[in-house]
Amino acid sequence: MGKFGKILAIDDNEDILFSLKLLLKNHVETIHTEINPDRIPGLMEQENFDVILLDMNFTRDMIGGQEGFYWLEKILELDPSAVVIFITAYGDVERAVKAIKAGAVDFVLKPWQNAKLLATISSALKLRGSLIEANKLRLTRNELCKKLDQPFHDFIGDSAEMYKVYNIIQKVAATDASVLILGENGTGKELVARALHRNSARRNDVFLSVDLGAISETLFESELFGHTKGSFTDAKRDKPGRLEVASGGTLFLDEIGNLSLPLQSKLLTALEKREVIRVGSNKPIPIDVRLICATNMPIYQMAKEGNFRQDLLYRINTVEITLPLLSDRDDDIPLLVEHFLQQFAHKYKKNIKGVSSTAIKKLRQYNWPGNVRELQHAVERAVILSESKILQPSDFMLKTQQGNGDEGTLNTYNIEDMERDVIQRAIQKSNGNISQAAKELGLTRASLYRRLEKYGL
Repeated sequence: MGKFGKILAIDDNEDILFSLKLLLKNHVETIHTEINPDRIPGLMEQENFDVILLDMNFTRDMIGGQEGFYWLEKILELDPSAVVIFITAYGDVERAVKAIKAGAVDFVLKPWQNAKLLATISSALKLRGSLIEANKLRLTRNELCKKLDQPFHDFIGDSAEMYKVYNIIQKVAATDASVLILGENGTGKELVARALHRNSARRNDVFLSVDLGAISETLFESELFGHTKGSFTDAKRDKPGRLEVASGGTLFLDEIGNLSLPLQSKLLTALEKREVIRVGSNKPIPIDVRLICATNMPIYQMAKEGNFRQDLLYRINTVEITLPLLSDRDDDIPLLVEHFLQQFAHKYKKNIKGVSSTAIKKLRQYNWPGNVRELQHAVERAVILSESKILQPSDFMLKTQQGNGDEGTLNTYNIEDMERDVIQRAIQKSNGNISQAAKELGLTRASLYRRLEKYGL
């Protein structure tokens, strides 16, 4: 048996402590013994012990074990993942069960058998390793969730339309009510879903987003409900579904309007029974999820026409939140532009200080069919392409609105292709005059020449 772990033993009997030290010194990395339990907090501050052997009685003629339970509680307050083994000469089944319920992992009677004590400590060390690993995974998951959540963390906007949204979120977030978010693409439906989760009692559990529009009908059951090994050709191992993984937390079903009627029926059954059955299994698995759904489709019209189940609609829309179009809250555009400008100037290390008033005016006059997402992309492109410190109207390439001709129409979202196209248009507009074209583009002549060479123009 190789050396392992750091052990703390606390007992008011010095002979017991001597015996433990003699037995364990050849098997453990460190064995620290202590006769006074009052020193436990200080010792735990100085060292992270893997296993703590704790006497149940420290006062002469005390056999009830209350002192042991008191110190167990203190130990677990200091380290919730501490692994404590009670040692006592007055053991019985009732006290052993009470000790386990109180948080101890095992119970050893004096006098002990050496081999059994070593085996008990070995098992406790393995448990300690598992608890530490689980804690690391939890912390890693929390950090990852924070990073994933960051793009959606802050609402930008102080318009009356957005305050209506904030008010509903504030009222419904703390409940477990199902929420249906309605709004066009790019209005921030996932942002709202994450805000609801972040302000709920489930905030420390998982938030799982599922794009139902991206899951094929053949994979729907496997993805949502899970499958067992061998249930179909590629099922090489058991796999939990999204509903099962999200249990205890929040499940966000985006684009729910894309579900076919048969899939709507299967989802409704799982939600009503609060359980899932993996593909290839007959065993129901209970689930506990807070459901948030979203769609950009006319779901009430679909229900009226029989393309969406009324009973599923009633299940998912306890509370509705309708997000406004960006064109309906154009007062928020300057705030959004400032936010995105700071974000992308930092990301691309560009020394851009602001946006001109004429550029803001241009952005407010545009109808933004892609809503906030389109504005975000427009600011990002402007930051990448501009070499001036103040963004001008010409830095923003917007899709042509009806009746404005074809100048500025985008056929691609590839940054380099767009830059090449804009440079070509500027040169054509200036009839080949490089100085005029450079001025139109907000570039120096040298910068424009470098781009001409880069694109072979």
